[in-house]
Amino acid sequence: MKFEINVQRREKAGKGPARELRRLGRIPAVLYGSGQSLLLSMEPKVARDVILSQVGHTGLLTVQVTGDGKQEQRVAVLQDYQLDPIIGTILHVDLFEVSMDKPLRVKVPVTIMGETPIGVKEGGVLQNVLREFHIECLPAQIPDHIEVDTSNLNIGEGFHVKDVVVPEGVKVLDDEELMVTHVVAKISEAKLEALLSREVEEGGQAEPKAEGVDKDKAEAAAPTGDAKGESKAKEAKK
Repeated sequence: MKFEINVQRREKAGKGPARELRRLGRIPAVLYGSGQSLLLSMEPKVARDVILSQVGHTGLLTVQVTGDGKQEQRVAVLQDYQLDPIIGTILHVDLFEVSMDKPLRVKVPVTIMGETPIGVKEGGVLQNVLREFHIECLPAQIPDHIEVDTSNLNIGEGFHVKDVVVPEGVKVLDDEELMVTHVVAKISEAKLEALLSREVEEGGQAEPKAEGVDKDKAEAAAPTGDAKGESKAKEAKK
């Protein structure tokens, strides 16, 4: 899925011009690619849409660039962005230009599909462990998400990365043995209390240790029999 945005060229770089641009109600941005960087500015709403939208992270951005009396089109993905740590406003946006004939590495979300799993109907709990995949594919093949149908999962069953079917041309880079989602048995309150009690008991059985004293160091520092005798002799002379 493509997402089209309109941006304008800007000439000046640096913190000062960026602050001035934000005072004028624009967001500074940079489009990187092919060893070059293109200075841009965009409307705050456009920046928010790119950042908050799932498409902005996993899909392609058709960037319409205007300025210097001309207009050109680039294809890019959202690379990074900066937020004000106090008020959360957008400070800067980084885009990365892509080539349609070169593989690209991106992250896409995992979407759980289907009816309520069989195991959940029987009292189990569905746990979603891996919420996104790292994938590699051509830009035009980037999926919006990876679907996993958990309808037929019983208690104790799940999907590993290697079990998930992905679209043709998409390569998953995550460890194939990683658990994506599974149904586990719900632990009873009695069993939970028993486990907690056991931990408390085991913790209480630990051998007490004298504070600030190391037994080996104390023995090494203690005087030997000869040393004790010399000490008594000195006291007698006094």
